[in-house]
Amino acid sequence: MTTSKPHDKSAVDPAVRAELGRLRDSIDNIDAAVVHMLAERFKCTQQVGHLKAEHDLPPADPARESRQIERLRQLAENAKLDPAFAEKFLNFIISEVIRHHEQIAAESSSTDGPAS
Repeated sequence: MTTSKPHDKSAVDPAVRAELGRLRDSIDNIDAAVVHMLAERFKCTQQVGHLKAEHDLPPADPARESRQIERLRQLAENAKLDPAFAEKFLNFIISEVIRHHEQIAAESSSTDGPAS
């Protein structure tokens, strides 16, 4: 049985540390961009939720969701990303969007009651 010892950071080649730092900085920048893009996406889906609530449309649209999943799987394949991962990611987002739409619809129906 081998035991792993903590690595002595001073023993790591400085060029390797520099490359690791560069790659991690890129990952951090990408993560920030993903968060900002998701925030923008959810701003749009909130507007969709309000529009649906105003016009008594259902929170979910299974046909559109299915088209979006297929579209995202194709985009993932083209980008050399695992399509199953992309589908799981989109399904998570869709479930959040539907939850938000349901909340918006519930809030809208509670404020649309008869005027006193």
